[in-house]
Amino acid sequence: MKILNVEQIRALDAYTIENEPVSSLDLMERASKAFVRWFCDQFVNTRPVAIFCGKGNNGGDGLAIARILSSNNYDVQVYIVEYTDKASQDFQSNLARLKDHLQPVTITAQGSFPTLAPNVICIDALLGSGLSRPAEGLLAHVIDSLNALPNKLVSVDIASGLYADKSNQKDDPIIEPDFTVSFQLPKIAFMMPQNSKFVGSWHLVDIGLHEEFIKNAETPYHYTDKRTAEKLIKLRDKFSHKGTFGHALLMAGSYGKLGAAALSGKACLRSGVGLLTMHIPSCGYDIIQISIPEAMAITDQNAKHLSEVTDLTSYSAIGIGPGVGKDAATVQVVEQLLDGINADDIKARLMIDADALNILSENRHLLDKLPENTVLTPHPKEFQRLAGESKDEFERLQIGIDFAKKHKVIICLKGANTAVIHPNGEVHFNSTGNPGMATGGTGDVLTGIVTSLLAQKYEPETAAILAVYQHGLAGDRAAEQRGQSALIASDLVEHLGW
Repeated sequence: MKILNVEQIRALDAYTIENEPVSSLDLMERASKAFVRWFCDQFVNTRPVAIFCGKGNNGGDGLAIARILSSNNYDVQVYIVEYTDKASQDFQSNLARLKDHLQPVTITAQGSFPTLAPNVICIDALLGSGLSRPAEGLLAHVIDSLNALPNKLVSVDIASGLYADKSNQKDDPIIEPDFTVSFQLPKIAFMMPQNSKFVGSWHLVDIGLHEEFIKNAETPYHYTDKRTAEKLIKLRDKFSHKGTFGHALLMAGSYGKLGAAALSGKACLRSGVGLLTMHIPSCGYDIIQISIPEAMAITDQNAKHLSEVTDLTSYSAIGIGPGVGKDAATVQVVEQLLDGINADDIKARLMIDADALNILSENRHLLDKLPENTVLTPHPKEFQRLAGESKDEFERLQIGIDFAKKHKVIICLKGANTAVIHPNGEVHFNSTGNPGMATGGTGDVLTGIVTSLLAQKYEPETAAILAVYQHGLAGDRAAEQRGQSALIASDLVEHLGW
């Protein structure tokens, strides 16, 4: 699923109007009906509805929604905010259509904001995705007044005051909805952690915008949903054997952190790898052999941390990082691994996480040794150390794109909508996962999944997208069973699979 910018969304609407063909008013009607279908599934008509409309096309959507809800026996009141003398043509047309159903109330001054009962559901149709400057004056007052209410609040297409594809200033007046019902495609703003309270729970409704335009639209931003992810999965041949699905090497663990190694190893196996070898410090031999009997173990000569690199020729993928620490000998291991994997006879794909990423950050000459299409899986602080600070998530994403292009690597920038950044600058945001996954060890699980898929000969870009999706899906399954607050990383391992 593509994510388009504001100009592309405007062009998509125009292309649909011209080439379907359909009038802009009828397209607005289609969008309003799609919103109402979602709304009626969510809220029964025993609760009154208050719709707050601006005077542009988003307000026109609100007027059409009011008329359709009224026809469905909802108790609806419309409030039009008179912040300008100008109104769009489609707003005026829908205002004329509405007058046979109900009479809108105008808000002309700050003192005329209505008093609403707590059970009233409020719909925000003040400003749309074409916003180019902060809301001010009467509009800002209405936004602040709506945010101060305890009522359920639903935004039409995008929260009023929120920019669709750039960062807002800290003090901009922005609606804080419980739900956003967006038309056809998600907005890049929905993916940014800084906008969480300005998006709420967001949902897409199909309004029949022209598929040809969407197919041909060029954008670096994509959204990985279930349909997308399932298309990436390789089916297993009947006559497959363990050699078919690769041999992975996981270099993990140090004294006191063998749990990270165990989690990544179990996740690697649960994700379908044919063979798994764990390279661990010798203090972890019994732990790994007992906790993961399906894995083979190579013990380091050092008891407490990794200090050497084994022969790499038999592996199709190598993962390093979970729990390895930053001992001076381990720093040398990372450099030796990069030197070794760059040799002509080594074909293994590489995945780097956790302390191995921090070693790269503190020894920056190693960045030039990263093989093309190495997969890095930093959380935000690890990424900051690796690539530099940013003032907001939009800038951080651009820094990630620049870093991936420069070093020709794949970055899984972990978060609520983990961004998988490709060396060509494409960004694939993930749709799975939940806050229960914000607990120690879940990153180690992701390391195992990525390494497993790389070993199975998935292309690195595909492996990263699919691993992140599977990781979040396992978290969602685990949360359904245990609840988010009780979720631990081991639960993810047990819920992996399709």
